[in-house]
Amino acid sequence: MHQVNPNRMFLSSPHMGGAERALVEEVFASNWIAPTGPMVTRFEEDLARLTGTGHVAALSSGTAALHLALRLSDVGPGDEVWGATMTFIGGVAPILYLGAKPVFLDVDPDDFLLDLDLLETQLKTARERGTLPKALITTDIYGHVIDGSRVAALRREYGFVWISDTAEAVGSYRDGQHAGKGADFIILSFNGNKIITTSGGGALASDNAEAIDRARFLSTQARDPAAHYEHTTYGYNYRLSNVCAAIGVGQLQVLVQRVARRRRIHSLYRERLGALPGFGFSGEAPGMQANRWLTTVRIGPQTRGLDSEAIRLALEADNIESRPLWKPMHLQPVFADASYFGGDVAAQAFAEGLCLPSGSSMSDNDVDRVCSIIEALARSR
Repeated sequence: MHQVNPNRMFLSSPHMGGAERALVEEVFASNWIAPTGPMVTRFEEDLARLTGTGHVAALSSGTAALHLALRLSDVGPGDEVWGATMTFIGGVAPILYLGAKPVFLDVDPDDFLLDLDLLETQLKTARERGTLPKALITTDIYGHVIDGSRVAALRREYGFVWISDTAEAVGSYRDGQHAGKGADFIILSFNGNKIITTSGGGALASDNAEAIDRARFLSTQARDPAAHYEHTTYGYNYRLSNVCAAIGVGQLQVLVQRVARRRRIHSLYRERLGALPGFGFSGEAPGMQANRWLTTVRIGPQTRGLDSEAIRLALEADNIESRPLWKPMHLQPVFADASYFGGDVAAQAFAEGLCLPSGSSMSDNDVDRVCSIIEALARSR
C-alpha cells in the first residue's frame, strides 16, 4: 500500500525572515495597533524605494488598490477597461464595482503576458470606431514583466490610463526597472501566498502625489477634516493596519533572497523536467528578471496521454499542492457577456498548464520529491 507523505507541501507558503516578529513586538509595545501608524509610513517609504515610484499608499489588498486606481482614473458606467484575459479575478472584478465594461485580450504563448501586437491592432480599430478604452490593466503574471516602454508608447498614442497590476511581480525587473515602473498606477499585493506577505495586504503606487493623497483619503472612509465625522463623498475601509505593515517591513528585508531562491527552484525544475517530452517552461524576454513567484509548466500532446490534471492528482496523492494556471476571464461565467479579442492561446495554456510548488522555503529535496513523482508518472505512460 502506498504510504502518503504526512508532510504537506503547499504551493507557496509564507516565509518569514526573523525580523518580522521583533517589528510586530515593537508595534505592540507602542500600543499603536490602529489601522495607521509609524510602521505604515515606514512600509510605504520602503515600497517607494523598491519600485522607484514617488508615492505609495499601503492598503488592505491588491484588489482594493485596483478599485482605487480605477476610481482615481474617473472610470465609470459604460467606460471600457481593457486587460489580459489570463489573470486572477481580483485583478478585474473592480471594473464591475464601478459599472464599467471589461474587455479581455489574449496573451503571449511564452510568458502569458498581454499580447501587445494584438493590443496595438485592437487599439487602432477602436480609434476608428470611437471606442477607445478609458484604462488598460497590464498584468505581470507569475512574476513576468510587461514591456513597459512599449505600453508607455501606446499610452501616448491612444490616451488611456495605464494601470500596472504588479501583484505577482514584487521583486521583478525589466531593463533595470522594477515591474510597473512608468505606469500611472501600480498595484502591489502581499497576500499570504505572495513572494512576500503582510498576511493580507496590498499597496497603490504612483508618481502622482495628489492621486495617492486622494487614495489615502478614500481608503479611510473619506472623512473630511472636522472634529466630527463629515463626509462630502463616500470612501472605503481599505487602509493597511500598523501591525500588518510591521510584517511587511521585515519581509522587504529578505525580498532579494526570496527572489533568488524562487529563481533557483525554477532552474531546478527546468533542469529535471525540461528533458521530458512535451514539457515546456516559460522563458524570460531580454532584459527581464522575473521573480518566478510560481513556476509554471505546460504539458503538451507529446506526452502520450499524460496531462496536467493527471500530474496534479499524482502530486495531491502524495500530499503536494499544485494548481492549474489561471482560467481565462473570458471563459468565466461571470464575464460571459464581456468582449474578447484574440485566439485560444490563454485557453490552451489553461488546458495544458500547471503551477508547481514554488515557495522559497522549499529545499532541494522538496523539489526532488516533486520531480521524482512526475518523472515516475511519465515513465509509466
